[in-house]
Amino acid sequence: MKQTSIQESVQQEIGRLSQKKRKELTDKERVRLLQLKLYQKAKQEKGYKFYVLYDKIFQRHILAEAYKRSKSNDGSPGVDKQTFSDVEKYGREKFLAELGEELRKRTYKPQPVKRVWVEKENGGKRPLGIPTIKDRVAQQACKLVIEPLFEADFDESSHGFRPKRSAKLAITEIRNNLKSGSQTVYDADLSKYFDTIPHDKLMIAVKERISDPRVIALIQQWLKVPIVEEAGEYTGGKSNAKGTPQGGVISPLLANIYMNLLDRIVNKPDGYFARLGIRMIRYADDFILMSKHINQETIDKVHGYLERMELTINTEKSKVVQAREESFDFLGFTFRYDQSIFSKHGRFWNIFPKSKSEKKIRTNLDTTLKKIGHYPPAKVVDELNPILRGWMNYYRIEKVSYTQQAFRRLDEYLRQRLYRYYNRKSQRRTRLYGQQAYQMLVKDYGLFVPYSSSGLRPAKAQR
Repeated sequence: MKQTSIQESVQQEIGRLSQKKRKELTDKERVRLLQLKLYQKAKQEKGYKFYVLYDKIFQRHILAEAYKRSKSNDGSPGVDKQTFSDVEKYGREKFLAELGEELRKRTYKPQPVKRVWVEKENGGKRPLGIPTIKDRVAQQACKLVIEPLFEADFDESSHGFRPKRSAKLAITEIRNNLKSGSQTVYDADLSKYFDTIPHDKLMIAVKERISDPRVIALIQQWLKVPIVEEAGEYTGGKSNAKGTPQGGVISPLLANIYMNLLDRIVNKPDGYFARLGIRMIRYADDFILMSKHINQETIDKVHGYLERMELTINTEKSKVVQAREESFDFLGFTFRYDQSIFSKHGRFWNIFPKSKSEKKIRTNLDTTLKKIGHYPPAKVVDELNPILRGWMNYYRIEKVSYTQQAFRRLDEYLRQRLYRYYNRKSQRRTRLYGQQAYQMLVKDYGLFVPYSSSGLRPAKAQR
């Protein structure tokens, strides 16, 4: 029924957009119409391979929409140090016309990817690849064209880096599974997934839908591009046989294409796992298995499939959890079966931000306030509000997550931190000096308020 409604919705949208004359369509609408038609074709013909796609990648409206989306994400400059401001000064249309000609003539060559290392919650670091703006736009244009083909094949259990899907949907599905009795959880951890994807097997999966050799060659160029480390040395290149850099626009799609091989096996109707009532929920390279019972044979089978895919499970971090007895974490949330504060004998599935996530937002606020030491109040609020809103919007899931305690702690921390922040400005005291800093930033400058009591439940009640 759900698939039928999706197909009907797609057909209706195609009909609506097709009624307009081409010159009346915006770039976004033209791209959307193409994507819908490609998705519909792929959905209707499961084994169909698309032979002519490359000429669509360098069309003006595709590149224009790709540039718009790339610019909205902003990001740091690549190895050429070119920013979007530089492109605008040079001339956006000229920039896109030149890129389009390079793609059309097949003279386009991606530049090396700049690698930086970012902090992880566990204290380690993960690599992040930063392509140049030209390469980001080219990858985005390719993604706009080929993503619908694979969206038609992706499993419903996959939630990461996909249109109209999110971590919130994954968390909601997990909650629903827990409530329905699937309370044995295998929490899996893949080691360095993006860095270990084998190119040869990935391209076999890509070729299930794409037979245009020009598109295949373009994707292979991005997979083989050299990486410039922070110290300046070059790694990877043509000899590289594994990995797709995190940070590349097309990398999440390629990662989903490869992991979809496992999705299809585990979630296959009437397959081995389905007969045992096992369901996989995945967000990019993070996944869990859920069922009433999960035995070692099942885990060994999953490990075997991953070994054939040349991927490695981190056995030290992966474990089976009986969720009624022990909490587990996924995508920054903690899941715990708790005593209700309203009923002596009642219990509920408490889903809330995990402690490391709370620590991370506090560190982020600290770092930001140190960086903006002499900003005026309005600018301070401009810097803090996106951090607060982004974190809270991620964890607030209506009728699913319980965030009151975490948001209250964030509110208390922000009050204390702003008090210290302004009290240190001893040589430049303002009316924000002292205890009133938080209140005045909220009242006069629109600082986002993390927590306010509704009066419906005790503010300090333990969940």
